[in-house]
Amino acid sequence: MKGYFLPLIMALLAFPVAVLAAGGNGGGNGSTAVPEDPIITAAQDASARKDYAKASAILLEALAKTPGNADYHNLYAYSVRKGANPNMDLVFKHYSEALRLNAKHRDAHEYIGEAYLMVGNLGKAKEHLAQLDKLCFLPCSQYTDLKKAVAAYEAKRPR
Repeated sequence: MKGYFLPLIMALLAFPVAVLAAGGNGGGNGSTAVPEDPIITAAQDASARKDYAKASAILLEALAKTPGNADYHNLYAYSVRKGANPNMDLVFKHYSEALRLNAKHRDAHEYIGEAYLMVGNLGKAKEHLAQLDKLCFLPCSQYTDLKKAVAAYEAKRPR
């Protein structure tokens, strides 16, 4: 019996790797994965081209139809913030709404933290960094990015 124990354990440990290597991540024709949201895809594509006005227009139209979508609020605020002459009241309104709808929205915490740095409110940025520290069991990109932004902001401040 002892001789079979180690090979059994090795086989069980190797199984998840073999499944993932074979494409067993839920993809394919029988996938139950959530399909990509075409609104988010279109807005992200526009943002990638730095066409923040187009991204804003796409998301504003989507929000008129689906005001309870935290992702739409988050991306709308992002596109306004990144655009020319951002209306920071509008930015904070939509990030806050995204967080009201989903208090664990890591992107919204990162982006509102960056927005607070834009208006010189380091304390509020650090509050959102602390929230990300709690939300990210392992380091996540949102925490890392906001931490870098806070450090850069602090380095530029007069002493």
